[in-house]
Amino acid sequence: MMNEYLPQVKEHRHAGHEIDPVFLNRWSPRSYKSDSIPDEVLNSIFEAARWAPSASNEQPWRFIVARTEEDKARFYPFIADGNRIWCEKAPVLVLIVSQTMGSRGAYNRAHAFDAGTAWGFLALEATRQGLATHAMGGFDPEKAREVLGIPEDYEAHAVIAIGYQGEKEALSEAMQEREKPSSRRALSETVFEGVFTKK
Repeated sequence: MMNEYLPQVKEHRHAGHEIDPVFLNRWSPRSYKSDSIPDEVLNSIFEAARWAPSASNEQPWRFIVARTEEDKARFYPFIADGNRIWCEKAPVLVLIVSQTMGSRGAYNRAHAFDAGTAWGFLALEATRQGLATHAMGGFDPEKAREVLGIPEDYEAHAVIAIGYQGEKEALSEAMQEREKPSSRRALSETVFEGVFTKK
């Protein structure tokens, strides 16, 4: 559990205002150790996701977890090749999906918004527990539906790699160049007062 900025984060990320280090320490590496994650740690990060805010408390998110070699092999065919070359080493892969219909039988317009919030909670708790996470949009959602038996009223959003961060040198040369925390646009380009401002 950490309460200070990681060395690699200090080099590449700087907050404009005071925030908890966990927000900057969370980034999306591609190099993973194959070390297994203890059950209690894995359960803690899903527990954090469980408490994400949810419109009308529908809690539409669901997590399909693959951590055995057999289950991970089931995920590989629907993950894009560019992601497979690095994510296969991660000890845990997770597909996040959300139910599109609410309990009252109407379309839940907030289902993806809520699922994204649950992913954010998961990612922050994983960082707090010393784990790395990387959410991938590069996968075939229809193939995932077919392979994993996902019902029609659920939408697949991302495959998440979870594990302990590995050495940059374990990646290809091209990927090593990208293996660093990314920055963010200035707050003034994101927050508008009163009306939308195009800059």
